[in-house]
Amino acid sequence: MRQLVTEMTTKAGQKCTAIRRAIVPAASADALVEAVRDRIASKVVIGDPREEGVTMGSLASVEQRDEVLRQVEKLVDGGGRIVLGAGQVAGLDTAFLDPILLRFDDPYAPRVHDTEAFGPVSSIITYDTPEQAADLVVRGGGSLVTSLASADPEFVATLTVRAASANGRMLVLDRTDARSSTGHGSPLPNLVHGGPGRAGGGEELGGVRSVFHYMQRTAIQGSPEALTAITGVWHAGAATRSDAHPFRKSLQELHVGDQVLSDEREVTLDDITHFAEFTGDTFYAHMDEEAAAANPFFPGRVAHGYLLLSFAAGLFVSPEPGPVLANYGLENLRFITPVSPGDRVRVALTAKQIIPRETDDYGEVHWDAVLKNQNDEVVATYDVLTLVSKTP
Repeated sequence: MRQLVTEMTTKAGQKCTAIRRAIVPAASADALVEAVRDRIASKVVIGDPREEGVTMGSLASVEQRDEVLRQVEKLVDGGGRIVLGAGQVAGLDTAFLDPILLRFDDPYAPRVHDTEAFGPVSSIITYDTPEQAADLVVRGGGSLVTSLASADPEFVATLTVRAASANGRMLVLDRTDARSSTGHGSPLPNLVHGGPGRAGGGEELGGVRSVFHYMQRTAIQGSPEALTAITGVWHAGAATRSDAHPFRKSLQELHVGDQVLSDEREVTLDDITHFAEFTGDTFYAHMDEEAAAANPFFPGRVAHGYLLLSFAAGLFVSPEPGPVLANYGLENLRFITPVSPGDRVRVALTAKQIIPRETDDYGEVHWDAVLKNQNDEVVATYDVLTLVSKTP
């Protein structure tokens, strides 16, 4: 109820995210109307926003006010009953308009689903089942957002799955998150916030996503060398340099393509057993030869993937203090080929991308890591992320 009143009155309802249809259980409709009536009477003060205590200003123009009233008339002609606001204008020669709440006895009346009064106007329609509620949501032809308030997980799951295709965003509220929610009309910048059909063209402008609307995107085909030169990101197959260990280079000295090629390390059965007992990861593929061999992915007992990552770090690291300040994560990790006792592994670590931070004394370096076995088969691939000092 509070969100409904907020969305009706904020910016005088002149918002793409304003709630135009309040879809409520049939048994709750009368109580909702009274609750909205009471809240508007106690909280909404229409007038000049510069005056103390005013909570709702005018529409954009007198013409916009008249257009909203024309759409309200269409809603009434289409089966809606005005239950709040009576369609009265607050000041006949101004753009002020009282909040208007309508109620449709027939939830399937076409007008309530295809007509929008772009102002402080909303309509109540009712449902009896989750399936019917989802169908009513979809009949809107595509929405930026639908807010769903319920403490019933089964109801939430049913409605969300059925109605998600008609929404760019769905805000699911219950007792645990309602108070901390950003609200129906306030998406976080990193969220996709568009809708199919007539709402938002797929996404609204928000955060970094909005930048892409002003950028030309072009597909580039070329050799690894050419792609590396164009993008500034090293691509496998482009030139590399191994003049000095790259961990000994500051951000100013480091170049994309700087690489370290490690020696080999044999992985023994004792290594696998020790790692399993030390970490507690005694998954059968590492400890039970017969059970592992029955697995379609393994030839028998195999090394833990995380044991191999640890060995890889030991193979490529330069341990002395230096420009590399910290490892802060891995990305795009994939385990490709199992490693059995007796196999030997080695790693190629290549500076893939260098990202200076203008306000810091360090930058980010993304390293391409490829772990191979003695047969030159790829064992694992991933990106190592580090923070590197800008100066030696």
